[in-house]
Amino acid sequence: MKHLLALLLVLSGGASHAAPLPQAELVPGGVAIVPLERAGGEAPRAYFNGDRVMVLKGERNWVALVGIPLDAKPGSYAVTASGRSLSFTVQDKQYAVQRVTIKNKRKVDPTTLDLKRIRRESVIIKAALAAWHAKAGVPLRFDLPVLGPVSSPFGLRRVFNGEPRRPHSGIDIAVPAGTPIHAPAPGRVAVVGNFFFDGKMVMIDHGQGLVTLYGHMKKVLVKKGQRLARGEVIGLVGQTGRATGPHLHWGVSLNNARVDPTLFLSPDSLAQLEER
Repeated sequence: MKHLLALLLVLSGGASHAAPLPQAELVPGGVAIVPLERAGGEAPRAYFNGDRVMVLKGERNWVALVGIPLDAKPGSYAVTASGRSLSFTVQDKQYAVQRVTIKNKRKVDPTTLDLKRIRRESVIIKAALAAWHAKAGVPLRFDLPVLGPVSSPFGLRRVFNGEPRRPHSGIDIAVPAGTPIHAPAPGRVAVVGNFFFDGKMVMIDHGQGLVTLYGHMKKVLVKKGQRLARGEVIGLVGQTGRATGPHLHWGVSLNNARVDPTLFLSPDSLAQLEER
């Protein structure tokens, strides 16, 4: 959970005040900050793995903010913008293994009816994660949605009842059921629903491919399309879906790649998390 706080690059963003970038970490599940071209004129369009990526105006250059997928292999990758290919290198990172016993076996081996439901829900979730909406002043430093210890960090290679599953694509924060969940930054509610794995869940679109997800809620207190201010309560912590105890699953997606939420935390919020 320890991250270097020294790498705090500052953008002008065409606004009257500077906005800090998230922490760069060139590993699977990390974030790459790629200079594009000298700032001026309209923002260039940039793409990575076929997905449009966030572009911000810096003091000297337009820069692309790129989410690196958790399944990315070590090696050279490229962002394309204005007919140019700009490369960066992803380093290896070995995430720990977490073995979990789930009493409800359907949450590990779903029935045929469950699988039909999961496929329907997957369409909704994938569409929200792949969405890209133009927005100036995208919030890039988050507050913690709840205060508590991290029970499952990002990237864990998970094994449920002895069966390997996908890596953990967010962080789990263990707090009592009923704890209010706060929006970590301004955004628009993109999805509200009750899902097979994630339980009662909210997804917030912050603009330019930056989406956050809040799972296993006891109660949802917002509606789809609602505009949210930083700190607004979106729901209450619970144990719905595939969960072994009350906690908040908090995920962050950038250009449709699940990335480590702690890279977007403000220094104060990161310090709060590391103290617990």
